[in-house]
Amino acid sequence: MDVTIVGSGPNGLSAAVICARAGLAVRVIEAQPTAGGGARTLADPEYPGVSHDICSAVHPLALASPFFAAYDLTARGVQLAVPEISYASPLQHRPAAIGYRDIERTCSELDHGDSWRRLLGPLAAECDDVVGLILGDKRSLPPSLTAAARVAPRLLAQGTPLWRTLAGEDARALFSGVAAHTISTMPSLVSGGAGLMLATLGHAVGWPIPIGGSQAIPDALIADLTAHGGELVLGHEVTEPPSGVVIYDTAPTALLSIYGKALPPRYARALSRYRYGPGVAKVDFVLSGEIPWRDPRLTQAPTLHLGGSRAQMALAESEIAAGRHAEWPMVLGALPHIADASRIDDAGRRPLWTYVHVPNNSTRDMATVVTDIFERFAPGFRDLVVGVRSVPASRMDEHNANLVGGDIGVGGNNMVSALLGPTPRFDPWTTPIPKAYLCSSATPPGGGVHGMAGFYAARTVLKREFGMRDLPKLAP
Repeated sequence: MDVTIVGSGPNGLSAAVICARAGLAVRVIEAQPTAGGGARTLADPEYPGVSHDICSAVHPLALASPFFAAYDLTARGVQLAVPEISYASPLQHRPAAIGYRDIERTCSELDHGDSWRRLLGPLAAECDDVVGLILGDKRSLPPSLTAAARVAPRLLAQGTPLWRTLAGEDARALFSGVAAHTISTMPSLVSGGAGLMLATLGHAVGWPIPIGGSQAIPDALIADLTAHGGELVLGHEVTEPPSGVVIYDTAPTALLSIYGKALPPRYARALSRYRYGPGVAKVDFVLSGEIPWRDPRLTQAPTLHLGGSRAQMALAESEIAAGRHAEWPMVLGALPHIADASRIDDAGRRPLWTYVHVPNNSTRDMATVVTDIFERFAPGFRDLVVGVRSVPASRMDEHNANLVGGDIGVGGNNMVSALLGPTPRFDPWTTPIPKAYLCSSATPPGGGVHGMAGFYAARTVLKREFGMRDLPKLAP
């Protein structure tokens, strides 16, 4: 075997596809009984006609990530529904703030829509270059200096305590809900950068939802891997180093147990000091019907940010960063059936996907908290609930070992990690262990289903281990 990939998340599978297309013998090993890591879909244990997305549900980067754009998921049979509403923020005592695919419609419903247009209009017009900049390897020239010049002042405006540019509580809450996907303190350069990229995508390409569930994405990658001679091994936990070149789509600290005393001492000390960020508790609901929103426009919103105002979201994120549960935590919700009717079973039941931000390794069951927050904006919500599947942050690693303490960013959602990786290295996808590489969300460019960490790791492996400077073609 030329290359072994440990972990079958989107990054691991992206690296595997690239290596297999380069003509190498590739094996992917996954500890779970199903492949896909952060992009899996499983049937509800009580209502098998309803399926839940285990980690990610909505995929803003499925069309725009440089890797997926070159790979072309749609040409490989992945159907991506792009809803009219990208995301929405229910607000107390006033109408919700709605992020439509149409930026002009978005601006027309905000109190000060011109400020939204000034912030995001120029970025949406240069979406590919903006995404290429933010998801770049941070070691090459940006794909567009013009895009860099447009992003930089906006990043400083939204990622520093000045919080300039946006006017109106509705626009500020709308943007902050998107920025909160990083689960980091706000404002910060990390949350500001993520907010700019994701909000830009909301207008330029929308926030796609895979028909049938997130599993469609890893399934397409696996089909391509096997078509090029690759192997997939499920239900096998790697406890000692595989032979040959290994790319780990794992939490960095997994190397401590896999290599033990064979780790270089300095690297072992660095990994032992590695810190994970705040976590999420996952609460999946089975609903009997449509949510009775106070604002009826929300019935067409597949993605919801239920964190209240910008000030409330910032307070909640600072609380969990300090290790305390917030009185009103940030809740992200997704209703994939709005874009994909196949997610509704014969009895009319449908899934509601939610994450709630909590301190790392929290043991609290957050189902009641999430239910109460939905009730604030949709009285009668709890009457629709026929099933609840709740997983506290402390148990998130049971279905994905990378989510240590519930940290879906694998410790990478901070500016240092976004630039340097889990330990300071010029090439952050390498390790000081011979023939061992990292490609998880702990490496640049960080979290999200975009495949770019796997792309960069595979690029490094092909060059350093096999003398291949030209990457294989990804197009079908």
